[in-house]
Amino acid sequence: MTTEASLRFVLYLGVMCALAWPLGAYLANVAERKDSGPARWLAPLERVLYRVAGVDATREMTWREYAFALLGLQFVGVLALYALQRMQTHLPLASEQLAAPAPDLAFDSAISFVTNTNWQSYGGESTYSHLVQALGFGVQNFVSAATGLAVFFALARGFRRTSASTLGNFWVDVVRATVHVLLPLSIVFSLALVSQGVVMTLAPSASVELLDPTVDAQGAPASTQTIALGPVASQVAIKQLGTNGGGFFNANSAHPLENPTPLSNFIEWLAILLLPVACCAGFGRLVADRRQGKALFAAMFVIFVPLAVLTIHAEQSGNPRLTALGADQVASADQSGGNLEGKEVRFGAFESALWASATTAASNGSVNALHDSFMPLGGLGPLALMQLGEVVFGGVGSGVYGMVLFALVAVFLAGLMVGRTPEYLGKKIERFEVQMASLGVLAPCFVVLLGTALAVSFEAGRAAIQDPGVHGFSEVLYAFSSAGNNNGSAFAGLGANVPFYNVVLGLAMLVARYAVIVPVLAIAGSLAAKKSVPPSAGTLPTHGSLFVVLLVGVVVLVGALTFLPALAIGPLVEQLQLGAGGGA
Repeated sequence: MTTEASLRFVLYLGVMCALAWPLGAYLANVAERKDSGPARWLAPLERVLYRVAGVDATREMTWREYAFALLGLQFVGVLALYALQRMQTHLPLASEQLAAPAPDLAFDSAISFVTNTNWQSYGGESTYSHLVQALGFGVQNFVSAATGLAVFFALARGFRRTSASTLGNFWVDVVRATVHVLLPLSIVFSLALVSQGVVMTLAPSASVELLDPTVDAQGAPASTQTIALGPVASQVAIKQLGTNGGGFFNANSAHPLENPTPLSNFIEWLAILLLPVACCAGFGRLVADRRQGKALFAAMFVIFVPLAVLTIHAEQSGNPRLTALGADQVASADQSGGNLEGKEVRFGAFESALWASATTAASNGSVNALHDSFMPLGGLGPLALMQLGEVVFGGVGSGVYGMVLFALVAVFLAGLMVGRTPEYLGKKIERFEVQMASLGVLAPCFVVLLGTALAVSFEAGRAAIQDPGVHGFSEVLYAFSSAGNNNGSAFAGLGANVPFYNVVLGLAMLVARYAVIVPVLAIAGSLAAKKSVPPSAGTLPTHGSLFVVLLVGVVVLVGALTFLPALAIGPLVEQLQLGAGGGA
């Protein structure tokens, strides 16, 4: 990396941590129902929602009741969003006369937004009306993120409580996460984005005169351009803060009306990792040991930085084939340098590569560049960040509870080495917890590899691959890594809007989301029923550097053993071919 890029990287991480750590304290207060500050001002809205929904805010739930309530809400969300898409031509704000999406696309999109994946097999401005984007996708951006926070709250209570049979109330947790966290932050970020020129209107598309008339694809004269408009700023704010990632426009955050300035780019960049990092701080407070949150953050940071640097270096180094042809790809006062294929020149290689690293680390999926055009090692970084389980910061709430699953596996392995029953945060980790943790860790891996194998085995899957050879395989692997870890970004060379991919990727998103959430809630319920065990001379400290190294080792080892063969025949082979000058 250049010196300038290094300084900007450090600045980004520094500002993010400076904002996220106090936000973590606020998150803990929200989870514990301490109404102070903004929470006090928004309490009346919270009470109104309970009254309208008929929720008894004082009643607590067992982990099974909590899980059933969660799954019930998600099921209703999928049905409602599917119906909204299919009926869009008969609903208000459909001024563009857009046709209803095909059943398989509506199925895929409904599951995508409900599961916090936001995988898009469509162009937003050319497929869905303002109503569907705002009422359908926008609402699920809030609900899916609030669901992740609710599960995070429940898990923290499982560690904190002793001899208890309940974990809190799911409806209360979702409402509080929405009203006290996501809504106020979204308002602040929406206003900041509007100030930078991000569009926010219910007006239909605008037709403007071209400064330089041209001809269209059929050779006919063209003197006007149609510019899509819509309620963009509000959706961008919650898509970034809630680690959703779905773009109002097909070009996502590379679109000049969705991300127009360097400052808007930094604001959106910041929003991607803000809440995931804050959850680390909040976890430490919720379990009454702030060192535990710092240990989880340290493990995430140690994994994130090298992979981000790999991606940035690969993109800033440029394409060796162009260098051999005499192209100047070195950063200078006159150019940003590096591999600029598929990138906005106003962002350049560094900002595009760092965004790609942040969005795949945070289970966000928004993009400001075309990942399909990254160099092979530049694409490997985002792939690896997803394949490690979306626990390197991860989604809102889901990153921490996913990393805790790895922590349970780590203390179990440490216990085997010394012949002791493992402990974590004062609770004995026994067979049930290890089984559930293993299920949560391995389910996304199974989904990714099985989905990729099916796609390259059937003609319906191979027919959608744009590029032959190893890069085409990487496109498929990326798609299922994204869906199987609830990320949503894509190597766009894969033509995924076909029945095969819409159905299979939709099922992958379902399994990847709930095969992790349900085991997490089961673990929380089991831990809450146990008594706390005071630490002894044989207890492994889970807040020090030794545990951080062990945790990082477990995460990397599981990812390497699972995905290294697939990466070897994808981006790694492509990198070797690139260096040898051969075709992909």
